[in-house]
Amino acid sequence: MSMQADKVSDTPLEFIVEYLQKAKEIADSNDSVPVELRTNLQKALDIASGLDLYLERVSSPESEPLAELYKKTISHDWNKVYEDGKTKFRLPKECITGHVEGQFLKMLVHISKARKVLEIGMFTGYGALSMAEALPEDGQLVACEIEPYLKDFVQPIFDKSPHCKKITVKVGSAMESLKDFASAGEQFDLVFIDADKSNYLSYYKFLLDHNLLRMDGVLCVDNALFKGQVYLQDSTDRNGLALREFNQLVSSDPRVEQVMIPLRDGITIIRRVPYSLQTNVQDTVVYDEVFRGVQGKRILSRMSLDGRVAYVTGAGQGIGRAFAHALGEAGARVAIVDLDRAKAETVAQELTLKGISSMAVVADISKVEDVEKMIDSIISKWGAVHIACNNAGINMNSASEDTSLDEWDRTFNVNLRGTFLCCQAAGRVMLKQGYGKIINTASMASLIVPHPQKQLAYNTSKAGVVKLTQTLGTEWIDRGVRVNCISPGIVDTPLIHSESLEPLLQRWLSDIPAGRLALVTDLQAAVVYLASEASDYMTGHNLVIEGGQSLW
Repeated sequence: MSMQADKVSDTPLEFIVEYLQKAKEIADSNDSVPVELRTNLQKALDIASGLDLYLERVSSPESEPLAELYKKTISHDWNKVYEDGKTKFRLPKECITGHVEGQFLKMLVHISKARKVLEIGMFTGYGALSMAEALPEDGQLVACEIEPYLKDFVQPIFDKSPHCKKITVKVGSAMESLKDFASAGEQFDLVFIDADKSNYLSYYKFLLDHNLLRMDGVLCVDNALFKGQVYLQDSTDRNGLALREFNQLVSSDPRVEQVMIPLRDGITIIRRVPYSLQTNVQDTVVYDEVFRGVQGKRILSRMSLDGRVAYVTGAGQGIGRAFAHALGEAGARVAIVDLDRAKAETVAQELTLKGISSMAVVADISKVEDVEKMIDSIISKWGAVHIACNNAGINMNSASEDTSLDEWDRTFNVNLRGTFLCCQAAGRVMLKQGYGKIINTASMASLIVPHPQKQLAYNTSKAGVVKLTQTLGTEWIDRGVRVNCISPGIVDTPLIHSESLEPLLQRWLSDIPAGRLALVTDLQAAVVYLASEASDYMTGHNLVIEGGQSLW
């Protein structure tokens, strides 16, 4: 591969390719150079010149707006823009973040689960848009840009991307913007610095000294190798020497840990460590579990369900499906239990698509043999049951004087008998393990009499679930098993909005201080909390989530 005529070397690898190409040309023009030397020069050139192209080929493709932005930047006459007085600085097109680096930044946002990103030094916004594509829908990216021209240059392409609403461009001094963020108490999950090299140290110190980088936040610094000038002993390049000083300071800072990656012109990833023992505060700081975390784990880590095995009954739809997704997202392997095989398999497939280990189990929880087979099949596959989410239930309405014995028995067989059978079967396993979390789905109807609908059997069965939970919760906690329940309010489902229920819906809404029905997603965090070690001191509790309806 010969270098393009207009190509300007800008990275250590590109310089290596350039020097190898020159060496090969000299060797080829000199008959006295041994063939073996020319052959090895060619092999080295092939490896070096092919690397960047290969990385681009095997990395995920860029989006159409990113491709258009790259093309527009590369083809733009930046020298003329500067000479016309439209920019303060002469901007080399080599400054643009490329395809592979853009995908790297995008992946870094995903891995760090960043929600709020700061970029210092936007140029034409390729890196900003790459990172914005990885942010959640409510994520934010603030890009600090010194050149007003560049904001106008990039905005038409930003507007073509569905992610443009996440991006805010602040024009002006980056340091002044940092001071504004500090005054407002802002914090960022990820900060990317690709700006004036002489100010890298100033930005870095300000970010850490003023806690703009949140706890466990990640700082990503571009051009850390700066054409190799940071390590070449005879370097006199001003920017290279500034970055050398920056790299040395970061490597000796006890507040962070870092790694440099030789991607393009070098990227350093810097992470704030949880804390560093500083001599000036050792006498005043109490390094206990509140400070360090229980067993060194932060609160969100304590809510992780990694390595846990869970099942959810009635998981084929509604609340159970939401519980299954929540437990799986928190790290658990989840058995989807339902009377309807197709529904159970569909939800199991949903979890599998999200990378969550799951299995579908068909069971009628009112039958002892089905419950036992359910537990046996889970243990056979995963070796344990750590979380039992007993959610399945039914509801049939009738006036109390008209409630048939069949309706009463059917309701109690699922809602109370089935919950008891599952608690007992799972509890026996958990008591042997010495650890387990049982979470039963009760109802706001255990506290009040919902109206105007009449549902005697349902209300009474759910009150029984609460008392079952309280009894087991106190009886088993000293052997490592906690039993709690969740009491949802009226949950929004397609059935609720049917024409026949419209008059009831208006009445319900008038009784709810929150002014709306519960969504299944309103309940997900509660089940994760009760399933995690963060709730280990909680047992026999009825966690009510009903928008305040039981208070009126």
